[in-house]
This record gives sequence, structure tokens and C-alpha cells, in this order.
Amino acid sequence: MNPDSAPNPGVFKGIALFTPGGGLIYGIDYKKQERWHLHLCVALRDLLGLPEPPHFLVPCYTATVDRWLDSRTQQLLTVAEASPLVLRYQTLLNVVFGLDDLNWQPSALKEGLCDAVILATYRKQFPQLWEPHDLMVRYEQTDPYAQLYEVPQTAIVEPIAPETETKGYVLRLFVSGHSTATERTLQTLHRLLEESLSHPYTLKIIDVSQHPEQAELDQVSATPTLVKAWPHPVRRIVGDLDNVDQLLRILGS
Repeated sequence: MNPDSAPNPGVFKGIALFTPGGGLIYGIDYKKQERWHLHLCVALRDLLGLPEPPHFLVPCYTATVDRWLDSRTQQLLTVAEASPLVLRYQTLLNVVFGLDDLNWQPSALKEGLCDAVILATYRKQFPQLWEPHDLMVRYEQTDPYAQLYEVPQTAIVEPIAPETETKGYVLRLFVSGHSTATERTLQTLHRLLEESLSHPYTLKIIDVSQHPEQAELDQVSATPTLVKAWPHPVRRIVGDLDNVDQLLRILGS
């Protein structure tokens, strides 16, 4: 949904669901409907080919933000909470939800609910969740009361077999470590993609210091580099990601 069509563009509800391997699927709802956690679990099931929706991830790997307008002061107020297991991702959460440098608060969990021993029992059933997919997927909800076991066509997914997909983009952003420059690059790219693309996309963020083999495979020799892996032909931008025209050219938009 376009935020400009919401009653107040600054008012929204956001929910993020992480995997133990660091993958992220998130949604932004400007009408503040319900069932987001369930929809994200179902979408994650279909993204990774899981046997069933991984409901056990909630609330252990969840972050939520609620922004509303104070009727008395006409000021925007924000409450943002993240499970202690995902609190370390608050910089990324601020980027995807457009919250600048907001300090997220740890959510209260029942004792033992997210114990490592308990979570480990799910690893055999859901091994894909522990793999480092580098997923950052935005889920677009068009109908809050849609069937929970179907992912709406507007959900942004990375196709398992890209050759069969004609619409949508698979992008890889290569960075070097976590720094202010990396955060600024991610913020700029996320803004440009949200404003410029008419088709869904999946963006993978790859740290070359952690995954040099992936950089070699994609022939990346400098950072930051944005690679359009799908649709073909493969194209890339090295260094300057602020140029909208250049970005649209490599995407073919």
C-alpha cells in the first residue's frame, strides 16, 4: 500500500519476523489490521519450503513497532519492541521501517519460553531456518482477512527457480563490514527501491568479509556493489548508489 493513500502517512504498524539464521521478513500496515504474525509465518513457510508455518518463531524472533498520532498534541508517538534474540538487528529494523536512530526496547518474555534447548528441538524439523539465507523480504498484505494458508500474489518472494519468473527482481548488495557508511548505503538503496520499482524485489545483503566466496562468484572486487542477479542479463553498480537514473537503467525499468 502506498503510504500517501493512508489517513496519515506517518501512522503505521510494522512487524518483523527473523529466522535463527538471520533472515528477515517484514510488513508495514498503514491501516493497522490484524493477523500479521500469522501471515508472515505462512509466507516464510512458502519462501523456504517448510513443512508448516513456523509459529514457534513468535514471539522469540519478532520485532514490532506502532506509530500513532496523539490527538491532544498532534505529535507522532512511537513504541518499538524487539525480542532479546533479535535486538541486535535494531539498525536494520530502523532502516526498513524508516525510523532513523530509534532505540528499540526489549520485549518481555515468559521465563523459559525462548530457551535455547527448546528452540533446538525445532532445528531438525525446520533446518532451513538455521541456514544463512541473507533474506530481507517485504511482505505486502492486500487483504487482512485473506486465507492464512495462501500467500497473496503481492508478497515479495525470491523465486526458487528464477528462470521461470518473469516479474520481480533478485538483487545482491555487497558491503564490507558494519559501519556508518554501510548503514547509509542501505538506507539510500532501500529508499530508492521502494520509490522506483513497480515490481516486487528481494534484496540480499552480503558482507564480503564474511562471505568472500560469494563475492568471487559474483565477480565483486569493490564495495559497495549492487548486483541485479535476475532478470537476466546480470548487471551491477559499483560505488555510487545515489544515482536513480543509473539504478533504473541496470534494472531495466
